[in-house]
Amino acid sequence: MERMSLSEKIGQMTQIDRSRATTDVMSNYCIGNQPKPGDRTPHNFSSRKWIMTINKLQEAALATRLGIPMLYAIDAVHGHNYAYRSTIFPHNVGLGATRLRIGAATALEARATGVRYVFSPTIAVCRDPRWGRCYESYSEDPALVKLMTETMIAGLEGDIPPNYSIKGVPFVETGQTKVAACAKHFVGDGGTSGGVDRGNAEMPWKELAAVHLPPYSTAILKGVASVMLSYSSWNGQKMHANRRLVTGLLKTRLKFRGFVISDFEGIDKIKDANYSYSVEAGISAGIDMVMAPYKFRRFIRTLTYQVEKGIIPMTRIDDAVARILRVKFTMGLFENPYADVEMGRQLGSQEHRELAREAVRKSLVLLKNDGPLLPLPKYGAKILVAGTHANNLGYQCGGWTMQWQGQSGNNITQGTTILSAIASTVDPSTEVLYSVDPSAELIELGNFSHAIVVVGEVPYAEFDGDNGNLTIPEPGLTTISNVCDRVISCVVVLVSGRPLVLEPHLLSKIHSLVAAWLPGTEGQGVADLLFGDWPFTGRLPRTWFKRVDQLPMNVGDRNYLPLFPFGFGLT
Repeated sequence: MERMSLSEKIGQMTQIDRSRATTDVMSNYCIGNQPKPGDRTPHNFSSRKWIMTINKLQEAALATRLGIPMLYAIDAVHGHNYAYRSTIFPHNVGLGATRLRIGAATALEARATGVRYVFSPTIAVCRDPRWGRCYESYSEDPALVKLMTETMIAGLEGDIPPNYSIKGVPFVETGQTKVAACAKHFVGDGGTSGGVDRGNAEMPWKELAAVHLPPYSTAILKGVASVMLSYSSWNGQKMHANRRLVTGLLKTRLKFRGFVISDFEGIDKIKDANYSYSVEAGISAGIDMVMAPYKFRRFIRTLTYQVEKGIIPMTRIDDAVARILRVKFTMGLFENPYADVEMGRQLGSQEHRELAREAVRKSLVLLKNDGPLLPLPKYGAKILVAGTHANNLGYQCGGWTMQWQGQSGNNITQGTTILSAIASTVDPSTEVLYSVDPSAELIELGNFSHAIVVVGEVPYAEFDGDNGNLTIPEPGLTTISNVCDRVISCVVVLVSGRPLVLEPHLLSKIHSLVAAWLPGTEGQGVADLLFGDWPFTGRLPRTWFKRVDQLPMNVGDRNYLPLFPFGFGLT
């Protein structure tokens, strides 16, 4: 710290986009950190290519005067979800009892591409499923989110030793297998009015502290390296400018010693028309590292001016840089700055795919099973498989998969669709016919013994997923009615990031109903349960409402009249 100039310190506080990271930029601005924009990752970007690219950038960072290594980051929302061939795990809403190993597997696959820092886990407590990020939340229940926070951070960073230093100091196990984690988004993002993304959480301090804060206390105790701020506001004040909560609560009362990072261009959004004010407000609030992906020169120029003029004290800059360097030293980045190409074999390994398949099995929730219809027979049946989501890997994975908003299709990455899983599970004597939206004539002439309808939401992320009606998108509703009206044994598999409206007349047509959430690349886990190779054990991590006008409705509320309560699940 004593050897660093102001420009070198501000360089450590700046995170830029890889597309802007030339050797000259790294050298002239002493840039210390880079996020990877997944939407521009080439489809054939191999693990070796990732590593070569990151190592080249690291060379530029190490060639600066003090040789401070760069920290390369990426969103790892449900596995290393921007890397082709990676294992895509179920989204958080559906994760089962394998959380510790999932964190460890995600860390290994990130290291397989040279990434040392992941923007994960999301530890929001989603209290309203109308929110477009609800699938990134583990549950509406703070206790369950705390439990999953603890195990996920331990998987990503390693288990903090019992005698480790003092509370709040970040911990990242050195070696080849762990990454620095980021708990996000501080705080109250899951409690905005109406479930509006980046909205306003209107609630008293008592509710914020009881519902939304506990997972962060747990993350700090587990040695989380960083905390990302939310775009949202609390009672009208933007979190990116909330000194009371960022410095007063997070850093002082909770004794967090890692660094606080803004969200993507989060400082820009404090006050759109006044960038200088936004920088002052954000840094003064306690932001240590700023995502300024494209207009980083403006950020550096503005912050430099404010420090030189005494608007922001040097002590605030020193605090920020000390926190960033503390994490880099803790994770062994100075000793081992380069990625190892031998780690590439971990990307999409069979072991990780088996783990993801197990997670799918444990996350599926059986909501209805008249008869009981499930498990289905493997032998001698004639099965109609229908629906938009039966043979679409992109729909199966959801948002944050290869692209920010996700995408449709089977060539986005490697995996097993639910249709392929069904076909490989049944005996050759069983006939499987697939039609996205079969006609009444096809169904009636087909003489099917069973039908499996797989429908749900199309991929979305963040505000694009805000939804005020939460109905099953067409043609899903029509397909359910057409098929279940005509096939006596009809199973519906709902692929969605949250509970959706199930009208009584629709539910009465369905003989068996399975909530599959967003299962990821390993669709075989769905077939494992449909055909009885494994039992259903999943329980609802959030309340399944009857009508949208009941929302928000969460377990413990006074007027709690759900369709299926929190924790429900048939065996």
